[in-house]
Formats: sequence, structure tokens, C-alpha cells
Amino acid sequence: METQGEVAGLLLAAGGGRRLGGRPKALLPFGGRPLVEHAVRMLRAGGCGPVHVVLGAAADEVRARADLTGCVLVDNPSWESGMGSSLRAGLASLAGAARRPEATVISLVDQPGVGARTVARVLAAARAGDDLVSALVSAMYDGRRGHPVLVGASRWAGVAGSAGEDRGARTYLREHAEQTVLVECGDVGDPADIDTPADLRLLAAAAQRATKR
Repeated sequence: METQGEVAGLLLAAGGGRRLGGRPKALLPFGGRPLVEHAVRMLRAGGCGPVHVVLGAAADEVRARADLTGCVLVDNPSWESGMGSSLRAGLASLAGAARRPEATVISLVDQPGVGARTVARVLAAARAGDDLVSALVSAMYDGRRGHPVLVGASRWAGVAGSAGEDRGARTYLREHAEQTVLVECGDVGDPADIDTPADLRLLAAAAQRATKR
């Protein structure tokens, strides 16, 4: 299986929105369309090639309502166990792809303020290094590490092995802090999560900003 020299997007979009009253996050409204479509567009506009989307809650409804043309859709039957299972499912999909990318940019569907410029900045930092396959780059917001995170293919197994429940790649990044390139993105992105009904106001604000870019 050959490496093709491209960077894939990996969108974790399986969450069921428990604190949102069981509203799947992928289907939250964003400018009249499902939020998952916006998240895919941001990865593509930021420079990612193929985009793998991990689905879980209401996966059939997401497929029916969202236009995910050209994406690789990955089912995570264990989505209720937390983000770690979605990350493992997505990395397994990438590793088994016929066109295996050199790296992936991992993004979360419930962070609508993380835009294409943030993705592009993280990707540029990785390409500036010596070896994309072993790259490890994380966005940072006012000094705090956040998403998106770029992970070179040689690190996927390690990241998957350390992921558990809601930890995602956090443990791996902490254990490899000295090897992680941190890129300040607070001037171009907002990492706020959509977790509670009070956070839904952020969707409208992010949609308004997106139309002005």
C-alpha cells in the first residue's frame, strides 16, 4: 500500500449530544444545512485531500440529510463509549485506505468556529518540517492546546493505542509534548464546543462569520 503524499481530513462527528437533549451534533443547523457539511468544507478549504467522517449517533439520518459527497463515511457502533472509539475507527479507516495519506488533520464536528484558516495554518506548520509522516502539530488558542491536530501516519498506531473513552489524542500529545509543534491560532479560529443548549448561540455567530469570509 503506497503513501500518496497527501494529507487527509479526519472529522469526528459521532456524538449524540447528550447534554443537548439527544440532538446529534452532526445534524445541528448551520446556515440552513447540517453542521457536518460545514466541518467537511473547512477541512477541504484548509488544504486536506480526502476527508474521512466518523458517524455514530443517528448515522442513517446523517447520511440521508447531509451532503457528504466524496467523503469516506466510517461507522462507529461504539460511539457511546466516547471520542476515543471514534478516533480509533477513523485512524483504522485511514490506515486501510487504498490511497494512504502521509498525515491526517483531526477535527471535531462541534467546533464550528475552527475555520479553514486554522486548518491551513496547522497544515503549513507540518509541511515546513522535515518529515510529514512523523509530524505532530496542534493548534493552540491563547496558549492552550486544542483542535485541529495533525498526526503523521507513523504515529497513528500510537495515538490509537493511547485513546480511550473521551481522551482522544490527549494522552499521546501529553506524552510527546516535546515533539509536538504548537501553532497559535487564536487570531483566526475559535475552539468553543457546542455542548449545551446555551452554546447553540455559537452556531449562529459562527455561521455569520463564515458568510463574511
